[in-house]
Amino acid sequence: MDIHVNYLAVVVAAIANYIIAVIWYAAIFSKLWKKLTGISDMKPTPVNIVLVFIGSFVLSFVLYHSIIFGNAYFKMGGIGGGIMGGFFGWLGYIAPVTLSTKVYEKKPWGLWLLDNVFWLISLLVMGAILSLWM
Repeated sequence: MDIHVNYLAVVVAAIANYIIAVIWYAAIFSKLWKKLTGISDMKPTPVNIVLVFIGSFVLSFVLYHSIIFGNAYFKMGGIGGGIMGGFFGWLGYIAPVTLSTKVYEKKPWGLWLLDNVFWLISLLVMGAILSLWM
């Protein structure tokens, strides 16, 4: 299978992930997140911001390939395939890993829910972006 990667789509999806995170955690749910984590003041350094964006880029690149393989397996494409890829990426990887972490760290269920709704929304948006530009 010859795979052509649209790196512009990967970068745009990574930027979308970062923007969604800023809106979700800084603008909408900052007080709730601080309460649930016990962190009183969060001021990311430039290094942290770069590391988060690199992580978003890697996530976007891996999700791109997951969507390609998922679309081939299910014989579908377009935005529906991208959204499905984002959903199953969340369901198969993010939700179980964060659930395991939540159980062992004994963090509040509200934090797990807050983080997982963010990841679900972010992966659905990233999947849609990536699939539209394939």
